[in-house]
Amino acid sequence: MCILCGEFVTRIHWTEKHAEDRARASIDAGAKDENRRNRRRERTRRAAITNEVLRHYGLKVSDWSGTKYVLRDGKGRSELVRDLGSLWPAAQRLAGRPLDPLDPALHAALREASAISSTANGG
Repeated sequence: MCILCGEFVTRIHWTEKHAEDRARASIDAGAKDENRRNRRRERTRRAAITNEVLRHYGLKVSDWSGTKYVLRDGKGRSELVRDLGSLWPAAQRLAGRPLDPLDPALHAALREASAISSTANGG
């Protein structure tokens, strides 16, 4: 299959499955538009949460047109990934090392960021 045809064949990743199911279940156009906006909001939220982890490794992800994600490192390299499942292997390639979700330094950085955020929000 050529790359052009491959772009038209989409598989929904499980992280986006519930939003896609709601969109397909909607009958009227107004509900479909609202579901589309909700889907984009959820993707943006997932990217923000993912960035909290990726920041520790010097990486950043952003939504690209509601269909893919762009993963970037601090050196200007980037990679286009289809979904959050394919993001992690790409992140390891760009970081040049394994990304360990159980890394104590990662947990400490996440706790510190949470404490700073809580303090900044008056919590």
